[in-house]
Amino acid sequence: MVKTALQVFEYGCVAVGTDKLLPKGITAIPAAAYLYLKQICLNEIVNTQFLRLKNLSGVEVLQLQNYAGVILTPDGTQIEVLPKVAKHSNLENSLAKSRAALLNMLRELGSFRHIQTNTASVKHQKMPLLEVFISQFLSSVNQLIKKGLKSEYRERRDNLLYLKGKLRVSEQIKHNCVSQHKFAVEYDEFLPNTLPNQLVKTALSKVITLTRSGTHQKLARELLFAFEDVTFIERLTSDTENIHVSRGMDYYQSPIAWSNLILKGHSPLTMSGNSKAFSLLFPLESVFENYVASILAKLTPKNIKFSSQAKSQHLVTYNTKGMFKLKPDLMLSSNNQALVVLDTKWKLIDLDKNNGTDKYQLPQADFYQMFAYGQKYLGGKGELILIYPASKQFNQPIPFSFNFSDELLLWVVPFDIQHDTLDENRIVFPNETVLESLLNRRLECQRSLR
Repeated sequence: MVKTALQVFEYGCVAVGTDKLLPKGITAIPAAAYLYLKQICLNEIVNTQFLRLKNLSGVEVLQLQNYAGVILTPDGTQIEVLPKVAKHSNLENSLAKSRAALLNMLRELGSFRHIQTNTASVKHQKMPLLEVFISQFLSSVNQLIKKGLKSEYRERRDNLLYLKGKLRVSEQIKHNCVSQHKFAVEYDEFLPNTLPNQLVKTALSKVITLTRSGTHQKLARELLFAFEDVTFIERLTSDTENIHVSRGMDYYQSPIAWSNLILKGHSPLTMSGNSKAFSLLFPLESVFENYVASILAKLTPKNIKFSSQAKSQHLVTYNTKGMFKLKPDLMLSSNNQALVVLDTKWKLIDLDKNNGTDKYQLPQADFYQMFAYGQKYLGGKGELILIYPASKQFNQPIPFSFNFSDELLLWVVPFDIQHDTLDENRIVFPNETVLESLLNRRLECQRSLR
């Protein structure tokens, strides 16, 4: 059971103590939770790139990295980690907008396509992230029960007082010579004790231990009654993860997906062997890249090929062999000719910080990378686009292009992750001439290849 729940933003720090005594910006967590996370952080075997041990203002802290999600420690401490892209002075608004942004991005991941962002609970964002997931899982199970649990014929062997199915002659002679009023039989019985139902029941049982909501606990227990004739899964296997949903069982897809998520988690942190520990963490760099790719793929004209993770070019050639493969996140092409190269970066840009030192907080390394893409994929001529998440400090594109040359231009634009509408306004260009330039290049490329 969750005893303590707290929220931390991406790259935030946690430490033992109280919020009043700790330096500003450090969140206090119980000593048991801190010790558990510190042990994992220092474990060389466990993959813990989401945590870093450091000293801040003379205090030992654990700093969360660019991951978002939920961590539940064995002592009952639940840490909700949210992206800082929507962080501002009003904490409640920051939490709501950060959850909305994360949910919008997650629903474009294949395994999270069942997330509904238009429900009342999600729209108002008053639930912690884990409770949002649990709410939607319980809703999907409720719908499953209303449509009916799927049963299958299972072979059963028994010693009954009446003849049913097929008599097992050898067993009858062996066991019923004295008890001649009984029959050793073999028969098929139509039962709901199937693997999908077992998975869902096991997830329902775990949800009761994870949720802090009395409403969710009550609903989970009520739903468990429908699975009275179904057994629990003792150990997860590859079969449970790859359950085939047959024709006529489409309504099982959402409950099965949520069940696997709840039982297995999704994290770089291995918590196997500890039933009281749970993690659901997502690398924001990858989630943002996947989200932008998914949205832009839907907006790209059909006559233009949209591809992700192109890898046909190398930075250098050594003895006729390519070395250091160049892999831009996204690319628009036509007839095997690259038109526009796009790359996503999960970093905060600030339009107010435009001077010789800050340069909008744009990393120089990103520009070197884009220059290499422009030379190798566009032949030094064309447009490059760097995409950063939109935020309060970066809600408009940088007005002018960054010119590597007169013919190779780089645009820096924001991408809206806080709304779930599918329209061209998700990515904003400085002016119409940028769009015209891109369209003209598409047309010229198509004409030259006719």
